[in-house]
Amino acid sequence: MSKKPIVLVPGFWLGGWAWDEVSADLESRGHPVTAVTLPGLESVDTDRSGITFEDHVSAVVDAVKTADGQVVLAVHSGAGGVGYEVSDRVPERIAALVYVDSGAASGPLDPDFEGVELPFPGIEKLSEEENLEGVSEEKLAEFESRAVPEPAGALRGGPRPSNEKRLDVKSVVIATAFTADQYRDAVSEGYTFLADLALLRDLTYIDLPTSHWPMWSKPAELADALAGIADGHD
Repeated sequence: MSKKPIVLVPGFWLGGWAWDEVSADLESRGHPVTAVTLPGLESVDTDRSGITFEDHVSAVVDAVKTADGQVVLAVHSGAGGVGYEVSDRVPERIAALVYVDSGAASGPLDPDFEGVELPFPGIEKLSEEENLEGVSEEKLAEFESRAVPEPAGALRGGPRPSNEKRLDVKSVVIATAFTADQYRDAVSEGYTFLADLALLRDLTYIDLPTSHWPMWSKPAELADALAGIADGHD
């Protein structure tokens, strides 16, 4: 019996390469994997001036439609809003939507952002704002060397859902840098980046205490969680 395909979408500044360890693990278990590099994130030399949130959504919709049957769609960090909008477009193609330290955004992440792109701030600055617990020095160096500026259009745009069927898509939050309880509190307080989690009718939280980048700090555990969701395990 064939295993359910899994589509992986990284957060800011990253390409599909960020999922390499998780992808290899999932493929070894028999799951076909597609790791998406969103438009504008291909290279530092890419022209990002015309890239929009809609371009990101379209790229993920294409990946979902290309897969054989229903997929598990896992979106990390800033890609949460993209994943949520995809569930509005093609809910019938999504067996489960997994928010990896992310959530269903109720609007743009930064509607007033000016400029063409959001540069990678560097590891030192990032460490002041985000949890890097368990990420090796080698992986941090790779992050810094391979990071690509985030297209500004992706920050200024956001989900505009209209399909009620999205609310019945099986959804899972894998809470890593913050606990599941902290996520629930943030949802109740209405934080834009995850506020629409409150609307979902089939939502589960999983605690996986580690960094904001669990694909690097706990790749085996993250792959195990994703495989369990894909295989229908609790």
